[in-house]
Amino acid sequence: MSIKDKVVSFCWQHIMLLLSLYFMTLGVAVCVRSCVGSSVISVLPYVFERAGTVTDGIPALTIGQYTYIMNFILVFGQIAVLRRQFEFMQLFQIVIGFIFGMLIDVNMQLTTWLSPELMWQKALAQLAGCTILGVSIAFEVRCGSVTMPGEGFPVAISKVTGIPFPKVKIAVDTMLVVLGVVACYVFFGAWQWHIVGLGTLFAMFYVGMVVKITDKRIGWFDRLLEYKPGCRRYIYGLARFIYLKH
Repeated sequence: MSIKDKVVSFCWQHIMLLLSLYFMTLGVAVCVRSCVGSSVISVLPYVFERAGTVTDGIPALTIGQYTYIMNFILVFGQIAVLRRQFEFMQLFQIVIGFIFGMLIDVNMQLTTWLSPELMWQKALAQLAGCTILGVSIAFEVRCGSVTMPGEGFPVAISKVTGIPFPKVKIAVDTMLVVLGVVACYVFFGAWQWHIVGLGTLFAMFYVGMVVKITDKRIGWFDRLLEYKPGCRRYIYGLARFIYLKH
């Protein structure tokens, strides 16, 4: 493969990755808006975002900004665990983590209209958010780029300890939720059910199930990733369209 083809393939792969990240963050935002418990990855950022509005000494940052900070810590954790085994390319996770946090803030703004009041509406919003998140994760994994920090940290622990990744992933997710609950008591003096609630517990199991089901049905996406978009054909098609319109 020529250098030109490699560059085009890399760009195309990461365009698909960005689309996957966008819909992942849309799922995260919808889960937050459900008010029955955010997804696991946003529990701690959501707690700190709320604390920043009512507690002195806590920076008033957005969920996305706190998500980026958490992702940075998770990447640093991988370096600490793997040491010399850490691959330099995986530092790209910091960039992906930043984009992920930024897109969460974008989708939080785009979903301001979503404020379910009845319990069935909240449950439906949570179901929709978790489904979008699970499907998008399956596509993100298929893109074959660097892993997200939330997966990279369990992978690092699994690699060093020999414990199967699924078990480590469940343990890390549980740890994040527990830390979220502890932070609720530290900042608010009580459990915040709209942040860490039944919806969070539901997300811990349902999202993984959706990922598995989706992954078995998107073989076509691999062929899409192998597609080599050519600029000349698009320029020609656009020029021809403009010519015919006139």
